[in-house]
Amino acid sequence: MNILSQNTAFGGMQGVYSHVSEACQCEMTFAVFVPPQAITAPCPVLWYLSGLTCTHANVMDKGEYRRMAAELGMIVVCPDTSPRGADVPDELTNWKMGKGAGMYLDATELPWAANFRMYSYITEELPALIAQQFRADMSRQGIFGHSMGGHGAMTIALRNPDRFKSCSAFAPIVSPLAADWTQDAFEKYLGADRATWRQYDACALVEDGARFPEFLIDQGKADSFLDTGLMPWLFEAAVKDADIELTLRMQERYDHSYFFISTFMDDHLRWHAERIG
Repeated sequence: MNILSQNTAFGGMQGVYSHVSEACQCEMTFAVFVPPQAITAPCPVLWYLSGLTCTHANVMDKGEYRRMAAELGMIVVCPDTSPRGADVPDELTNWKMGKGAGMYLDATELPWAANFRMYSYITEELPALIAQQFRADMSRQGIFGHSMGGHGAMTIALRNPDRFKSCSAFAPIVSPLAADWTQDAFEKYLGADRATWRQYDACALVEDGARFPEFLIDQGKADSFLDTGLMPWLFEAAVKDADIELTLRMQERYDHSYFFISTFMDDHLRWHAERIG
């Protein structure tokens, strides 16, 4: 693991790191905030997954999570959203596909399958590195994210309920099978058989029997992607008859930006802290 930068903040350390990923077959960059409590004891880990076009830097620069994370004693890990590098396939004119658009799945179709294995990277490779390199209590983990990252957080939690104690999302894509900005990418990554997409769709996972105790979702009512890309009411309907508690907060006047996310970041961190313990 290489140290790219380290800066003291709220008594803790905000770092940016890189390593050569076996899952993604390229160098991957990620950010980690370690609170001051980690000096004396291992701390719980909260994963934040970012949205389309983002890197680790968007939430690190604009998410405003460090003060509350330091107060609560939580490590916050912010991975990149996709593999990157000159040898990684991409569609330069399509922001919904390729670099910055990893969709938190393991691609099976060429030319994407060799590098775009973000599900394995987030659930296996990067946690092993975090456990090795940081004073982290891996028995206490939560996960949250924004938009594409909200989709990633929810599907990963539903598929790994024994690992994560909490899951929340800002404006998540709750059903990539129905959303207008994911279907093209899913077909290119996973093929035309939509049945294979269901393992990466929160609504479909619930319909197919996956369970997670509860979710918190914040969604801006002024979000321009609400009606065709996000559609949180689909997840509300999916969990209605399942043993899953959902708190869906529709926020007046808020959009899809980090102005929205930073406004409710403290709420989410506190919510996770209560459940992670």
